[in-house]
Amino acid sequence: MERYDLLYRLYDEFDVETLREHQSFVDLFPPVDSRVALEHWEEASDELTLLKSEIRDALPGGATFAEIAAHADRETAFTALDLHARYGRAVNALVLDVDETLRSAGGTDNEIPRETLHVLTELHDARVPIVICTGQTLENVKGFMIQGLGNELVHSGSFSIVYESGNGVFTPGHGSRTKRLLYEELDESVRGIFDAVRSRVLPEASQDIRRGSHLQGNEFNVTLKPNFETGSADAEAVIDDGLVHLIDLLGVVVVERADVAVGGEGNGDGDGPAEGGEGGRRAEDPAPAERGAAWARAHYAAADPEIREVLEASADGGEAAPAPAALADIPEPVAALFDQIAVGYYRGDAAEISSLELDKVAGVEAALDVLDVRDPFLLVMGDSKSDLRVMEWIAERDWGIAAAPEHASADVLSHVLDRDELVFDRGTSARMLRTAHILNLLARLE
Repeated sequence: MERYDLLYRLYDEFDVETLREHQSFVDLFPPVDSRVALEHWEEASDELTLLKSEIRDALPGGATFAEIAAHADRETAFTALDLHARYGRAVNALVLDVDETLRSAGGTDNEIPRETLHVLTELHDARVPIVICTGQTLENVKGFMIQGLGNELVHSGSFSIVYESGNGVFTPGHGSRTKRLLYEELDESVRGIFDAVRSRVLPEASQDIRRGSHLQGNEFNVTLKPNFETGSADAEAVIDDGLVHLIDLLGVVVVERADVAVGGEGNGDGDGPAEGGEGGRRAEDPAPAERGAAWARAHYAAADPEIREVLEASADGGEAAPAPAALADIPEPVAALFDQIAVGYYRGDAAEISSLELDKVAGVEAALDVLDVRDPFLLVMGDSKSDLRVMEWIAERDWGIAAAPEHASADVLSHVLDRDELVFDRGTSARMLRTAHILNLLARLE
């Protein structure tokens, strides 16, 4: 209990609020070419030094507690101490989603807040590697991370970008291992499915989907994004419709490639389309589109309750829908292909298919390998189901802690609340990063 007692003394006996205000001013507003501004900065810096010295002189381990007071409010400090009491370890790498985690369109100007960038710099200076883990392209992420954190940090050798949801890893400063293209190892049959879906998804879509969405992705994923403001009612509607269309089309393509007739079995090899019909359809197969769509709906509805809700709402709305199918009815060749392909649904933001072999977990594993992070204890921050896979992966291995913004998907929030309840408000990612920083300061007292 000694650390808890010392932390209570710290926040009860010292003017930590003023200390923290001075630290924030000194950190975020460095001296500029103005005599008045420089004098103000120097006064704050001198006062900061004085307040820290009082804590250093009064408490055992005072230098560390002075730093804690300078960077965290009471709630953050005690949260960090609770985490240290539970795990007894310091965070030795960060795994961070970008959109709606480090930055938030709903509560910020959609840029990573200055405070968040500063805390990331502090953690990096404390030798904590940073892994940015995102669905965005490498060039896009690399550009705004250099702009926000600086070229030197990004190319320091302890910074990595897992991009396009785990299909590639970029870790500057590691020679031939700097860029790893994980999608090159992807099964060619799955890549063929992506090619077919990508070429058909918009041409075969309804007019509302074609006008209200656009296509993103590449050879290893296909993503529909709204042409409306993310999260708006129009965006939700077009993404819901796009999800249904994407699942149905995926089912059609998989049936064609698995060579399965309605009510029948495939040819057993699963290597390509059947002979005797356009697009590989069997002549005796009167409705491959309807059966493939039904199988896809059954498979992905069973896998994800949010997807099931959208599919059920679509059917209830009177839209044309295939006759329902049971999971047990799905032929093995079709089920085997479905098992290699993930369908992602992000309400009002995106509907996508991607490879289950190449997800953020695979990317993070590759990044940690290049960064030489051994015996990892990670802070994973994210808001979507692709981030949840990383959170579950570390939970299974007792490899760290997970945090999420309060607007994260229901499954992510459920996981985080069941673990350590590390939920932060929209646009306040810096607070959670500070928790990790304070946890590491406490670990130094060992």
